[in-house]
Amino acid sequence: MSIAVGDTLPQATFRVMTENGPAAKTTDDIFKGRKVVLFAVPGAFTPTCHRNHLPGFLEKADEIKAKGVDAIAVTGVNDVFVMDAWAKSTGANGKIEFLSDGNGDFAKALGLALDGSGFGLGTRSQRYSMLVDDGVVRSLNVEDTPSKADVSGAENLLKQL
Repeated sequence: MSIAVGDTLPQATFRVMTENGPAAKTTDDIFKGRKVVLFAVPGAFTPTCHRNHLPGFLEKADEIKAKGVDAIAVTGVNDVFVMDAWAKSTGANGKIEFLSDGNGDFAKALGLALDGSGFGLGTRSQRYSMLVDDGVVRSLNVEDTPSKADVSGAENLLKQL
């Protein structure tokens, strides 16, 4: 069963890149006492994620934060080094938090894992966006097709704030 509006996020540990290398961050570290826009991608550097989904949130970051959002974060089933390279290559480093869900534990706990093994990708995350307020899901937008970023895009989420 998938997470739904009104549910509390499950406990999970992400990996993030710091000045001292990879570090662990829990869902509490990221979401407790904060209003956070979280979006998920099937894979860093993949076409829709790299050319559409992430750029939309980067472009709308100031507008989103002006609506009372404390942070914008992206997660994907990629290792912390790939997520860090993606942050740096897109200019999003410092503007969007990059959360590595390397084993897909968070995606699975949400009920939003995607079987990409037919494309050689293994387990990935479905594409979605959500507004999380103090750990509770306030809005949730899951794409029907991984190659689209319309329902889960920044423009649609901005309308929900």
